[in-house]
Amino acid sequence: MKETICTIPINDIFMPKDGCPICRMESMLEQQYVKFITGDAMMEPNIRIETNKKGFCHRHFSQMFEKGQKLPNALILESHLQEIIDNLMPKKAKGKPDKKMLDSLKSELDSCYVCDRVKADMHHFMATVFVEWIKGEEFRKLYNEQPYICLKHYDFIMEAALSKGGLPSKYLSEFNAETTALTKNYLLSLKSDITHFCSMFDYRSKGQEWGTSKDSIERSIKFLTGETF
Repeated sequence: MKETICTIPINDIFMPKDGCPICRMESMLEQQYVKFITGDAMMEPNIRIETNKKGFCHRHFSQMFEKGQKLPNALILESHLQEIIDNLMPKKAKGKPDKKMLDSLKSELDSCYVCDRVKADMHHFMATVFVEWIKGEEFRKLYNEQPYICLKHYDFIMEAALSKGGLPSKYLSEFNAETTALTKNYLLSLKSDITHFCSMFDYRSKGQEWGTSKDSIERSIKFLTGETF
């Protein structure tokens, strides 16, 4: 596959053939945005307006605190907390609770600047994946050589393929078959390993080998959630 500015990140993601490539894509984007938001972006007025309004989920607050310096985190929190004081808390609490304000507060609690940016970029990446999958045997071979697609990202890929701007309908059947095979084959192997793991606690299995089942709990959770311990 000829490398362009658009395809180089796709090559980087699919070449390692280690775990789920879409997990790698998501992790790469998260790391980039966490570094960006606690670095140069901290002083960008347009970005600060967005982060003040949206805030961050616990996962990304934790990553920012862990990987960024304390002062940038404190400055981001200072203006975000002020945004909540000014716009999401009643000036004077009296009478019935303000339903509109509570709805706005719930919306803020459910929002995250990094999640939104990662989600948007993931869809852009998938659009490039679809283009390359349609164009070339080389990328299609690389796609089919992935160890697996985790369950979370299997759902994501299929939704993206079916959405507006996804895969043209004439390619959907073949793409569905190839992607489902990546997920289902690994799922079957996981189930076999988990069953063997359970059987090893039976006295009748004394002396048998654990084989590939030893880390089957960890691998199953990663497959089901897209997350590691």
